[in-house]
Amino acid sequence: MPFAYYDNLTPAQQRVYRMSDSVSALRLREPRTLEPLVAALREALATGRQPETEHATARLSDALCERLDLFAPRVEVLEVRPSSTTGELHGMYTLERGHRPRIQLWMRTAKHARVVAFRTYLRTLLHELCHHLDFLLLELPASFHTEGFFQRESSLFHQLVPRPARPRRSGARKGVTADTPDISPGRRRRGG
Repeated sequence: MPFAYYDNLTPAQQRVYRMSDSVSALRLREPRTLEPLVAALREALATGRQPETEHATARLSDALCERLDLFAPRVEVLEVRPSSTTGELHGMYTLERGHRPRIQLWMRTAKHARVVAFRTYLRTLLHELCHHLDFLLLELPASFHTEGFFQRESSLFHQLVPRPARPRRSGARKGVTADTPDISPGRRRRGG
């Protein structure tokens, strides 16, 4: 079911929305090999130092794009999140003709200037990277926040930070758990 703003889109934008919504997962080649980069990012963020965090973020972003056979955007990590009466800005993706795409991330909260929690920071990176992937990998003319968009973000996150194994309930079918994926890479739902 489309989000509420779908009805305000033009017919052409609605087609792009449906195309975005139809892709629910992205599969990385050898995601376990990225574990050292994820750990390095966690450690850099914990130091609270911007240069180390920016370097570790860029290395992970570059490696993710390499796994998807794409060129990586430039990554810029900034300190305290900008805020307004409506909320805080966590990250931003910028795509301008003639310039390298750019991801900006903020590593500290607006209110108390505390370092953002690692999982929140990583999800923000992946969110902004999904905008990049919408344009370059999926070749969409626009990047909308759709259910498929958020599922793609989540699929990347869970490949980088696997869910802990849950103990099987007695009587559960062998090999089938709540975490058994049922999404094929690149599967598209039919839509008008």
